[in-house]
Amino acid sequence: MKTDPGPEVDSRATPSLRRLRPDDAPAVLAAFASNDDMARQGDVSSLTDAEAFVARLIADDSPHEPWAVADGDALVGLVCVTVDEKNRNGWFWYWMMDAARGRGWTSRAAATVADWALTVRGLERLELGHRVNNPASAAVAYHAGFVKEGTERAKFLVDGRRIDVDTYGRLRSDPVPAYEPLPMAAAGRPDHASICSSELRPSP
Repeated sequence: MKTDPGPEVDSRATPSLRRLRPDDAPAVLAAFASNDDMARQGDVSSLTDAEAFVARLIADDSPHEPWAVADGDALVGLVCVTVDEKNRNGWFWYWMMDAARGRGWTSRAAATVADWALTVRGLERLELGHRVNNPASAAVAYHAGFVKEGTERAKFLVDGRRIDVDTYGRLRSDPVPAYEPLPMAAAGRPDHASICSSELRPSP
């Protein structure tokens, strides 16, 4: 059952990226309420849950590097890298509330954050996975420069059916995809986030 898609989004606006903040919790709750598929991102069904979700991502000892996709200053999506410092790898994941989908914002945000992670953040490899019945996520991975590396057969049980998961990787040495970076504001962890989009590697 589809739920409230969330607040209206200005389709003419250019979104930006900023660090996730504690006061984003109500918008996170709205995002989780906007689409049933968001349940696969975590258990967030109350403001308390949303506050805990945000707190876990932004804690000082967190391995997560969460970037809010913002329409104006309002969070409408999230792109996050969960960092494995020992191996200089990152698990890459993203979501967008229903009202902000279909505008190409997720692809631009993912490409911008991926490039940041492989340059400023100093990682050498990013990985992601998505269900094979989620072509929108596949398109985001492709536009963000990820290369399909395989398929994990029957990995998830969804509504009584086993679903395959496609896996992707992107190396620092891989070609940079052509994309239009989103503005990126540094905040929260200056050692990891002191960058604006003009400092990213130029698109070919």
